[in-house]
Amino acid sequence: MLMPIRCFTCGAVVADKWEEYDKRVNKENENPGKVLDELGVKRYCCRRMFLSNNDLLEEFMESSRK
Repeated sequence: MLMPIRCFTCGAVVADKWEEYDKRVNKENENPGKVLDELGVKRYCCRRMFLSNNDLLEEFMESSRK
C-alpha cells in the first residue's frame, strides 16, 4: 500500500515526509517516535498514519512477475 497523501482524520499532508521516515527507521534503525518528532509530526492521528502503514508495493510487484 502506498502512503496516503493526507491524514484520514485531520487532513494534514503526511506523504511528503514518508520517504525520509522510511529511510531513517528501516535502513538506519532509528527510533520511530524520535524521527516523527524531528519531522514535525505532532498529532497522534498523523503519527498513526506512519506507524500503521505497510509498504507492500514491492511484494505485489514480485508476485505479479511470477
